Amino acid sequence: MRGSWIHYLRGYVTVKLIGGDAERFLNEATAAGLLLWDIAYTGKGPLTFRVTVPDFFRLRPLLKRCGSRTRIAERRGLPFQMARLSRRKTFAAGMLGFVCALFVLSSLVWDVQVEGNRSISEETVLKAAREEGLYPFQWSFRLKDSSELARRLAGRLPDAAWVGVDKTGTKVSITIVESAKPEEKKPEGPRDLVASADAVVTKIVAENGRPKVKANQRVRKGDVLISGFIGEGERKKAVVSKGEVRGIVWYEYKVVSPLKRQVQTLTGETRDRTYLVIGNRALQITGYGAPPFGKSVIHGELKRLSLGNWTLPFGKLVEKEKELGLIEEKLTPAEAKEAGLKRAREAVLARSGSGSEIKAEKLLHEHTDNGKVVLNVLFEVEQSIAIERPIIQTPN
Repeated sequence: MRGSWIHYLRGYVTVKLIGGDAERFLNEATAAGLLLWDIAYTGKGPLTFRVTVPDFFRLRPLLKRCGSRTRIAERRGLPFQMARLSRRKTFAAGMLGFVCALFVLSSLVWDVQVEGNRSISEETVLKAAREEGLYPFQWSFRLKDSSELARRLAGRLPDAAWVGVDKTGTKVSITIVESAKPEEKKPEGPRDLVASADAVVTKIVAENGRPKVKANQRVRKGDVLISGFIGEGERKKAVVSKGEVRGIVWYEYKVVSPLKRQVQTLTGETRDRTYLVIGNRALQITGYGAPPFGKSVIHGELKRLSLGNWTLPFGKLVEKEKELGLIEEKLTPAEAKEAGLKRAREAVLARSGSGSEIKAEKLLHEHTDNGKVVLNVLFEVEQSIAIERPIIQTPN
């Protein structure tokens, strides 16, 4: 029975017995059916024990017969707690209001997030969720079961193969797995594959149509590489030619690279701003008044409050803004030359298309003029050289 919740609800006191016959008192208390516990008695000091509040008021006749009196050393239990709170009504009301507000706010949905969608817009998913009663500031107890909600959302989103709904605290995540659709192919008419530039053919693979050139053959822009005509005589017909033709193409570039350049760097100046976050909204509380930086980068860190496994819709966002400045950097002629060649390589690869590869480069001319290095470079690039040209057939 020691420390049971029943004792706490009824309230109990720790009592010191002063004077009189302690042994007689204990015997008569037991005979009267009074419940005493945590009894301590050394013979030199007073007898101490604990008793519930109702039984404490039944001790008076026993104390008179034994010639003893009592002193209360400690009061514990709900009745005494309520008495203390009654003397602090404002504090008690504030605590009760805080608990109620916390319960109400944690019972709302503060954030609805959509994940996994690509072709289905987020607005479409959120609209379907709203039609099923899922939206920010909705009561959590009004929401359907997660599996039922996911099933109903899947019915409203025909382009979704699967929909999952997960509620964590005050946040609801909707995960979308979209249906795999076959790629729509446009109808194709008969065509030839022709050279896009003057080149030397390095590889030709004809999937459909008739190849008209061979490897190591030089071709000019517009020459037919894979013909869309197959067959002979009356059996001749036009088809959609397909295949891969690669060749060596030459590009000449003039590159101007300065011996001085400006580099962006951090100046060391920073500013901090703090925001109070409530749901998806943020209210700035510090960092006012300072003039803005010309250029800067901003890093933010969001910390949300949590209560056990519950993530509350309150938090703090700290933004650190760092100023960016420009410094002038001097280059040696060799460094300026390498920087110019690097830009030229990137430009030629972007121009020649995906899968292209620089096979060789030759520096035709180099000189320094007015703080700049001027280069003339010839690049030898292997790339795809086939482009489509439709076959126009005239009726007989």
